[in-house]
Amino acid sequence: MRSVEAYRGLVERLEREAREAPGRYRLKLGLLAGLGFVVLGGSVLLALGMSAGLVLVLVAISPLLLLNLLKVVWIPVAFGWVILRALWMKFDAPDGYRLRDGEAPELRAEIEHLRNQAGAPPLAGIIIDNRLNAAAASMPRAMGLLGSEHYLVLGLPLLQLLDRHQFGAVVAHEFGHFGGGHGRFAGWIYRVRESWFRVLEELELRRSWVVRLFTRFFDWYAPYFNAYSFVLARSNEYEADAMAATVAGPKVAAQALVRINLGSEQLDRDFWPGVRNAAHTQPHPPQALYRDMAGHLARPGMDEASRLAALLQEQPGLEDTHPTLSQRLAFLEVEPALVPPPLRSAADSLLGPLQSLLEEHFSHEWREGVGEQWRHRHEQHGRDQAQLARLEALPTRSDDEAMEYARLVEDLRPDTDAAPLYRAALAYLPDHPMGHYRLGALLLSRDDSAGVGHMRKAMDLDPDAVEPGLHELDAYYRRRGDLAQRATIRDRLRAIRARAIDAAYGRQELTRGDRFSRHALDDAELQALLDVLEQHGRVRKAWIARKLLKGDTSGVPHHVVLVAFSGIVFSEDKLLGELAEMIEMPGSFIVFTAGNQKTVASRVKNASGGPVHGGR
Repeated sequence: MRSVEAYRGLVERLEREAREAPGRYRLKLGLLAGLGFVVLGGSVLLALGMSAGLVLVLVAISPLLLLNLLKVVWIPVAFGWVILRALWMKFDAPDGYRLRDGEAPELRAEIEHLRNQAGAPPLAGIIIDNRLNAAAASMPRAMGLLGSEHYLVLGLPLLQLLDRHQFGAVVAHEFGHFGGGHGRFAGWIYRVRESWFRVLEELELRRSWVVRLFTRFFDWYAPYFNAYSFVLARSNEYEADAMAATVAGPKVAAQALVRINLGSEQLDRDFWPGVRNAAHTQPHPPQALYRDMAGHLARPGMDEASRLAALLQEQPGLEDTHPTLSQRLAFLEVEPALVPPPLRSAADSLLGPLQSLLEEHFSHEWREGVGEQWRHRHEQHGRDQAQLARLEALPTRSDDEAMEYARLVEDLRPDTDAAPLYRAALAYLPDHPMGHYRLGALLLSRDDSAGVGHMRKAMDLDPDAVEPGLHELDAYYRRRGDLAQRATIRDRLRAIRARAIDAAYGRQELTRGDRFSRHALDDAELQALLDVLEQHGRVRKAWIARKLLKGDTSGVPHHVVLVAFSGIVFSEDKLLGELAEMIEMPGSFIVFTAGNQKTVASRVKNASGGPVHGGR
């Protein structure tokens, strides 16, 4: 799809076609959905069919000719195997806590009851994660050629936010996505759409000429299938809401929608900011975060009336297939109204003792993930407080101190507007990237268009500001509904992601196209490496060079260590693994032997200037 305008035009034309000629629209969509499977499966079958056909022809001509040309017969078979191996991917179950047999029997019984009511297919598993959300997850089997496995993903905070009946409406909605009841074609398209997204995401991470061949096809195919299925996907959301209304009643379904939308606002605007601010005063992260979150969700949120009014004013876009809250309530024919927290949550009713175990499990995972960062923020806050006090006591401040003062005021004095301080500092430091970035982000958060220029200036001045700056701009243009600007930003982010993938692969593999330079280790780091090589005892010679990673702007060095082992080596991989475990050096590194990499080894030797271990 060449432009956002073309995409929008196609979606609008398809919306008209779906209304005026629904049968023709569904036929075209079904054919387009099948095209992707035909390309994937057909490529493998074609290669194998060529072999079978060639065998039949040769047998018909002369069996002896078949024996003479046996190697030729295997060429298309090998090609088919290469295609299949390149494209074959296994998708794991969604992340989260997978419910074990015998756990939460009330929850299992409730879900099975709702599944039967909705006419949904059997589940491969029930996953509980730590998000305020629920999802119908279809994981493709054999690239989607053999259908999908279905999982129901339930967020623990969702279970704690809703009562049992509201929770039932949410589950019925998710089962509606599996094509229960009268929406089986829509459910199939929903699953195909989700499966293709997963397949394309996985293909993006793979590197081979076969994958690149299919990626070119899907670069054309995906936007068209996305546009064609968008209309039905949005309709499928209404079908799923209708299923929720049928199973739980329209009023209960509407209550669940309001509670979830306001609960998300409550977490994003009240709970998580409070947790982050706690790092200022507490040296360690909270022990029971998800128990605290449950207590927070059990109370009415701040200013819920105005937040609900704002949610009801949101406009639909072309990126999210979900209708807006106001559209969904109108579909259910229920007037919007605030919904009080339940006296007894679905978690209390259905999880039993598992609720406290899950709270502990997710809290532990969160503490492990943020522990180091939390301690750093706590220590940095203390230093920032002391620095702010010092700067405030100065009779005058230098230009750099004025910029630092603006940053500290923004971080430590949330009730003070730091924008005038940044502007004053930038008047004397017009090329200060952090100042432009901070002021830009501050203004963009207020939907002030002046922030765009400052953010773009920061991105021009500092390459490290490009990716976070693009995300700030994307959020701003999303709120404004500017699809054209968002498309441009997404293209840049996609290019950054591609370069990051290339750089990541560059740190994991060695190819004939690699280039190297002298290593970047200081004397102490080099001596530590030499000590390890000596300690290992089997390294006869070693060379080290720095690999030049194309497109990598991280500045993190990547070294390659070429080694030659002494004596008889029965398992080279084992020795390399042992050596890699012992080595510690800045950045990343890879250890290898010449073996089948003689060209690469020669380049490493030339770039290294000679062996660092074992003499010349």
